[in-house]
Amino acid sequence: MIQGHGDDTWRFDRPIRANFSSNVYSRVDLTALKAHLAARLDAIGHYPEPEPYALERALALQLGLDPSAVCVTNGATEAIYLTAHAFAGSQATILQPTFSEYADACTLYRHHLVPCAAPPGPRATCWICNPNNPTGDVIPKDDLIKTIEDHPKIVFVIDQSYGFFTQEPLLSAAEAVAFPNVIQLHSMTKRYAMPGLRLGYITANPQLLDCIRAVRMPWSVNALAVEAGLYLTAHPDTAPIDLAALLREAERLRGALDALPGLTALPTRTHFFLCRLDRGCAADLKQWLAVNHGILIRDAANFEGLDERYFRIATQTPEENSRLVAVIRQYLKEVAS
Repeated sequence: MIQGHGDDTWRFDRPIRANFSSNVYSRVDLTALKAHLAARLDAIGHYPEPEPYALERALALQLGLDPSAVCVTNGATEAIYLTAHAFAGSQATILQPTFSEYADACTLYRHHLVPCAAPPGPRATCWICNPNNPTGDVIPKDDLIKTIEDHPKIVFVIDQSYGFFTQEPLLSAAEAVAFPNVIQLHSMTKRYAMPGLRLGYITANPQLLDCIRAVRMPWSVNALAVEAGLYLTAHPDTAPIDLAALLREAERLRGALDALPGLTALPTRTHFFLCRLDRGCAADLKQWLAVNHGILIRDAANFEGLDERYFRIATQTPEENSRLVAVIRQYLKEVAS
């Protein structure tokens, strides 16, 4: 749990100048948000709402939902663990390879992990990351809706933390809430590049959310995170990202890496993607890049179904991306010689 994730800059003595290891696109301007929070630092001298009612109302208004269908959490990770807790002891299917916290949370709360082909038990959940971390795959919306409709006894937990970072059609929060068996997880951390604040939310049919709220700790979302959420719902254009340009750059980067002898860059529908070395291991490449060039990638060997040859890249600026290609080319030449 919490081991082997990206953004582990603390492991290296040399400063990391280009971080490709986290799926957060960090090159955004948060000046306005920081100024807003700086002006509200007095909030830390008071308890926040036991449950973030005001932010839930603001998000519900933005999404066209009733507030009873929104539950704000301390990042998407708390949403994962709350959901696993609410359905403790149930049968769980996890579409792999994917984010390891689903399995960790299900194991903690004694779920019975079963393969996709297993018939559903009386209490069954299916965990889906869409877009998927680490592959960047997106399940077609029509296929997902059909699967949900064909399996009414299964509760589908759909993590759309990276929903902003794809142009593929996805199930909207309003569409998901209309189903009695869908729980959607969302992250403001990813969209607004603020992982240190920890802010996410769940949208679902109110009856499902009642089960989750029943196991939520009071005051789990801190006052500054709530202030950030209220500001961002009121100013949704904060920290603009040209998604079309980012995805074009992601494809340029993927193509440049895929053209390197000894490396395959796999297709993606978002701004991050997997690469596979023909020989050697990603851990050695990661160490070499960090120590020699101050560049950090994500060793993906600990994702179920992947091996030591895989690593994950999240697209950054064109200059950083070109530098990454150049130094990996150098590494592959050294390994081959």
